[in-house]
Amino acid sequence: MISRTVFSIVLLFFIACGSVSFVHGQGRLALTWEVVKYDIEATLPGDFRTGRDLDVDATLTVKNISRNAASTLSLRISDQAAVSSVTVSGAAADFRSSPETTGGARPLQRTVVSVPPVAPGGDIVVAVKYKLAVKENDGLASLSYAGSQFLPFSFWYPTPTSWFYTGGADFAPVKIKINGGGGLSAGTASDGSFDLALNGQPFFVAGQYEQSTVNGVTIAYTRRGAVPVDPGRLSRVADIASKADAFISSKLGSTLDAPLKIVCVKRGSGFADSGTVLVDDSVLVREKPDASAVQTIVEGIAKSHLGNVISVGGDGYGVIREGLSRFISNEFIEQEFGEDAADVERLRQRSSYATISGRDAPLNIVSPVDGYFFTATANKGAFVFSYLSSRSGDRFYDVIRELAADKQMTLAELRSAFPGEKEYLDYALDRVTQMNLMVGLPVKANGRTRSALRNMGEVDARVEVVATTVSGKKLRTPVTVKANDFGEVFFDSAEDVVRVEVDARKVYPQTDFMDDVAPRVSDEPDPLLFVKKEFDRQKYAEAEKNAAAVLSQYPAFHDVRVLLARSQLALGKITEARSNFEQVLALALPSSQSIAWSELGLGEIAAKTGQSAEATARFRDAIASDADYGATLGAVRDLIAAGGTSAIGEDVKAYFAAFDRAVVSNSKAQVDEIIAGGEVTRFASSVVGQAQQWATTVRFVQEIDGVDIVVGTSVQLKLLNREIETGVAMFRLSRTPSGLKLVAVDVFEVS
Repeated sequence: MISRTVFSIVLLFFIACGSVSFVHGQGRLALTWEVVKYDIEATLPGDFRTGRDLDVDATLTVKNISRNAASTLSLRISDQAAVSSVTVSGAAADFRSSPETTGGARPLQRTVVSVPPVAPGGDIVVAVKYKLAVKENDGLASLSYAGSQFLPFSFWYPTPTSWFYTGGADFAPVKIKINGGGGLSAGTASDGSFDLALNGQPFFVAGQYEQSTVNGVTIAYTRRGAVPVDPGRLSRVADIASKADAFISSKLGSTLDAPLKIVCVKRGSGFADSGTVLVDDSVLVREKPDASAVQTIVEGIAKSHLGNVISVGGDGYGVIREGLSRFISNEFIEQEFGEDAADVERLRQRSSYATISGRDAPLNIVSPVDGYFFTATANKGAFVFSYLSSRSGDRFYDVIRELAADKQMTLAELRSAFPGEKEYLDYALDRVTQMNLMVGLPVKANGRTRSALRNMGEVDARVEVVATTVSGKKLRTPVTVKANDFGEVFFDSAEDVVRVEVDARKVYPQTDFMDDVAPRVSDEPDPLLFVKKEFDRQKYAEAEKNAAAVLSQYPAFHDVRVLLARSQLALGKITEARSNFEQVLALALPSSQSIAWSELGLGEIAAKTGQSAEATARFRDAIASDADYGATLGAVRDLIAAGGTSAIGEDVKAYFAAFDRAVVSNSKAQVDEIIAGGEVTRFASSVVGQAQQWATTVRFVQEIDGVDIVVGTSVQLKLLNREIETGVAMFRLSRTPSGLKLVAVDVFEVS
């Protein structure tokens, strides 16, 4: 692990070379340039099929923050950018570009610009003109009728400091103008431009958006024509965002001085900057916001405070921006949706961290160059703040507000603010995770219950141990278990103790969370996997039993309750299955996947009981949720089997007639003609020259948002050197100026 850490530090040094200098004797990197302002004009192509370049004019005001005069400026940008000119203070400047590796992440290029000597504290204005090629659309960079967007980690704009720098990337006020395509970005809109006074990172989305402002929150969504949006759903999303902003402001003492916007996107959900949060566009299709959408909104607003309003930088910055944001989000979820819902989210986060706990670097040096950066900083970071909160009580947020009063916060300042917790912070931040806490079975003797404890870690563990009696009563006892030592805990109770849990608040990062509970429910670190493993083996009675055991501890664990209902359905327990599916949909905060599976399950029950209209509606709701491939596949198959045909427009019929001709034509040009530019490139390449026969029969058509439609089909095909194959497929088409085009293959099961 030490060698991995050293490698990361050395790699980041070379990444930052040219924009940073090494401070001898201090063992850290010092920046040379700081961005004062971004002013960017981006022009989208007129035809996304033939035009695959974004034209950009980027003007940066940068300041020399080093101790020495500087005569070169290194700018990082995507390796897909073709820089045509650079000017400094209006005069043409010499520049050279060269590749820059990022240790497995997307490659960059470094453009080194010669500038007149700039004294310490001085600034210059640099303008860069370039074209950015987008060969294949993804969630970071896309040029598409389905929605264009450019997020910071697509490296679409030039900036001095690498996005992988251990102290964080460049943040500054931004002005951005998007020509063509109905652009959206953070800040105040005026004459097609967006002005952001906060320290942000340049980004934008563009597409056929409508906007509604509810309770001070602007929600942008793709909804045109015959598919209106339920005002109640808009109101629920806006209410969550508004309440979250007020909650976070009260905790941090900060005010988000930027418009609050929720932008519904087809990809790229989870990104947030300066009050603008991108969420999956299916959030407005579902009856209620799902767990992932709520966490995305709340964490996005928290990160807008912690990073844009309050500058968060320095080594280990992710612990604050990601970890504190997640901790605050969990607290908000507990306040708004209840302790059970929050417990499920914490459990999911804990399970996520457990997958990397044996291989991540210490939090104080981890950076985005590490593939586990966000998993580690958000989830392990939340442990840190949960611990500090439990030890400090009401004083915790007083300290955080004091630190944030100057609109700046670093991990070093945070550590100094909690001097009494040095041992814990040194362990959690400076070392790899190596602790494992263990608790023994409860043993009753002389009217007391005793459990043995063990701490397989190098620091003392000050934890809460919770005993559960046969009647469900909780008994709580604080205990300190010495490092690499044994201990014990006693409970005074006339009732039998049936369960004991050490570190019930889960404030210590560990390599193994299974040993925290006795008796142990399973040998699987993830309770969901404990149930799913038996379900996948079609041992439905075992899956039912395991699900009941998990739900006894986590009654709001929606995904487990879905597996319980699906197991009961497979066992023919229709009444019990229906009840559990309905309970999932009634939960305060179900996941999107559990919503989709519950709609599918209720549809299958309706079909079994002769309620064909309800079955069709449920299947369509499962498809519209667009949350889980398995649920979507099941709904497509069931809808086709139920004869769920619908009105099929002549344009759809004509499209698939052309589709079938194109895929057997052995002509890439004909295939390219039926797909949207930059979309489904792998699917297109897999059929060109391979398909000898292809027949598509449309079974149903479903409007999604007035722009996109999904089409369920039966497919019969023959590929080279293969037998004839049949199956089902669901294609997503988009209405473009040149007619219907394929933008996604949501389901393809042919054998």
